[in-house]
Amino acid sequence: MYLGFWKRVLINGIFFIAIAGLYSSGLHVANVWVAFMAAFVLGLLNTFVKPFLIILSLPITLWTMGLFYFVINALLLELTSVVMKGAFYFTSFGSALIVAIIVSIVNLIVTNYFMNR
Repeated sequence: MYLGFWKRVLINGIFFIAIAGLYSSGLHVANVWVAFMAAFVLGLLNTFVKPFLIILSLPITLWTMGLFYFVINALLLELTSVVMKGAFYFTSFGSALIVAIIVSIVNLIVTNYFMNR
């Protein structure tokens, strides 16, 4: 379990750096270490906070046929930026939503790749 957590932190850290480079108008990452620290914080939030948010938002998630799940991910990214206090931040909630969609798609692809190996 811990190896999976650390792999995901490493992958998310790399993608935060890549997304910050490609989408610099929406995501600011101060340096490489901040990206990995933000990935670690996001991993903790996904482990401890996300299950409660999913349960609380289950009716609206079902009503939107699962699309609200991206909003939950964006909220967790915004919460990560609050914890990181200015070293990792988004210019708007829309930017956080775009990054949440990108990170979700990339994690889906990477997870499927490692599951088949």
